[in-house]
Amino acid sequence: MRSILKRLGSLASLARPLALTFIGIVLLSLGVAYFVIVLYHDAALPGIFYYLTLQFLPRWTRGEVLLVSGLAVLGAGIWQLSGVVVIPLTAQANAAREMVLGYRQISAPQIAIIAGGPGLLRMVSLGRQAARLTCITPIQDPVEYYYRASSLSNVENVLYLVPTPAHVQVYVELDDGTRRSIKEPIAPHEQLAAHHAVAILLQRQSDEDGPLPVFPQVLDVLGNADAIILGPGSLFGSILPNLLIPEVSTAIRRSRARTIYVCNLMTEPGLTTGFSVADHIRQIVRVGGFSPNYVLVNAQRIEPEVRRIYEAAHQKPVYLAPEEYEETIVSATDRVTAHEVIVEGAVVIEADLAAAVVQLTASLDQPGESRAVQVLRHDPEKLTAAILAILQRS
Repeated sequence: MRSILKRLGSLASLARPLALTFIGIVLLSLGVAYFVIVLYHDAALPGIFYYLTLQFLPRWTRGEVLLVSGLAVLGAGIWQLSGVVVIPLTAQANAAREMVLGYRQISAPQIAIIAGGPGLLRMVSLGRQAARLTCITPIQDPVEYYYRASSLSNVENVLYLVPTPAHVQVYVELDDGTRRSIKEPIAPHEQLAAHHAVAILLQRQSDEDGPLPVFPQVLDVLGNADAIILGPGSLFGSILPNLLIPEVSTAIRRSRARTIYVCNLMTEPGLTTGFSVADHIRQIVRVGGFSPNYVLVNAQRIEPEVRRIYEAAHQKPVYLAPEEYEETIVSATDRVTAHEVIVEGAVVIEADLAAAVVQLTASLDQPGESRAVQVLRHDPEKLTAAILAILQRS
């Protein structure tokens, strides 16, 4: 009730013009009614007017129906009018000199994120636009790390949750039949780069049996979210493991939230080698049982120097393959110009989402030495703008 009164209170400065408009409409309606009465007495009207004017009802009933209908329409009009803001053109409040600007009143959304460690920390700034930003950490990571790291960003409304209290290891099966832990280092060599993951599984560190326990807070967050964001982060290392928990994937499927998948910028040697955008989406469908509503794909041109660095590590940009879609829709906002296509049931939006940053890397052979290289990372501001543009869609 308080929120309704607050919204209607925005019309206080329009009370006088609204009252005059209402009186004018009433007088205009009386005039039209008198003309209709005269026509009924002096002219032969088509039979449809008998029904339009409710002649088949008693007069008192007609009046009640018209009054209730009029009040309903008037109330709807006033409610829509309360969705605009009135800004005086001068410093003094002058009802005769006001400007009315239309705007959409959008309440701050509840957002849940399932992403990798660095991805979660990049998305923390999205908490400024949300009523609550809940980060569901990768299943194998301790939550304490995120609270310590996020304390540097000083953003409120951000909560970190671990999906399960159980100690779990994540393993992937490669296309050659071998199995390895997701935590094993990925060395950039030819043998590993030639393979990709075909399956993923969870294994408890203890001998406990039965279903994997899930914190109920995680299921509540997913069920009440307005948006569920998958990524940015490793597909097999950070996103799919949480979807392997049946209760988590079921909660996402049942949720009314918009699901947004932030596709990887580059392929991962030994995991997603040769994967296109559609291949990433198919893995989510296979493991989670749902196709994201939207998929964000970076369409930025990659500088030759940055591309050479990734090619040396056997990584390639993740782009849309032309054969994966049939129709393209171009849309634009004040901050994002995007190309949209339908792939695997998801609306894929191509936009500028990344930025090249300088990062210090150390050699395994010479740990004491480091060098500065350019790497590609999701840009928090660009990503936030793209996500908010999706959430503001009707």
